[in-house]
Amino acid sequence: MKIRFILFVTMITMITASCDRCKDDPAPAEPKLIIKITIDPSQERLNNLGQPSVIPAGHAAQSPVCKKISAHYLEFTPDMYTALGAGEVVYHAPETTAGGANAIDFSKAKVVAPGEVFFEMPLKDFSPGTYEWVRASLLYQNGDVQFTTSGLDLVGRLACFVGFNTYISNYTINTQSVTVNDDQLQGYWGFETTVLGIPYVTSGQAPAGAVTVPNPLFATSPIPQGSCVVTGSFAQPLVITGNETQDVVVTLSLSTNQSFEWVDSNANGKWEPQSNEQVVDMGFRGLIPYWE
Repeated sequence: MKIRFILFVTMITMITASCDRCKDDPAPAEPKLIIKITIDPSQERLNNLGQPSVIPAGHAAQSPVCKKISAHYLEFTPDMYTALGAGEVVYHAPETTAGGANAIDFSKAKVVAPGEVFFEMPLKDFSPGTYEWVRASLLYQNGDVQFTTSGLDLVGRLACFVGFNTYISNYTINTQSVTVNDDQLQGYWGFETTVLGIPYVTSGQAPAGAVTVPNPLFATSPIPQGSCVVTGSFAQPLVITGNETQDVVVTLSLSTNQSFEWVDSNANGKWEPQSNEQVVDMGFRGLIPYWE
């Protein structure tokens, strides 16, 4: 009887220990597609056709120091002939008609710092295949730019809306909040700085069609005028088999090489907002996607 009791206690102990180990060993994580957005001011400066671009005569430009960024739409496409929307659309931000027309709802936009995770999804929900291109419709960027006023060279914060149309209730540039409660077309911007201890806030609108949106596939896969669907190709195509056991991380590297452009009315190469120098462009100047 004593031996049976000892065996019984031993079995109970082993079962309990086994259950404890089960609790300590969670199920393996499901592999995900993870998308990050980074900024590179040294990346090539492209035009709308995805070709190298120079600054037009009478204009000046600088590379802003990006602090925050947001996208509206992300799509992976298998080849250069895939029409917009016919690829693997993985992200589409909320839209609204609160301002009258269809517009991106900025209050629901995901805004991140460059290099942070912008979006992730289970890989099991991504269609297996080979993808050569990425389309990223950018929505918003916020960063520091240099400017000049009263002979002083200073730095201010610029918030730019580059989506096709954005409904904005309010937004914060740096510390100052701006109330809009309306739609704003591509190219709307707000600027904030402090000069001699006095806050200064202004806003403006780039001319229609002036914001650069590089699309190297213009001839085979055009995008609508006024959108901000920047297109870029993988150096090594992304292959999804459906049998992945690890995360796939895709990084979208955006060029800000002299991406903030204005009419340089006095040809000094410095932006002078208080002299009403017209901002004409703040579009991203190229996209290079890569994965690991």
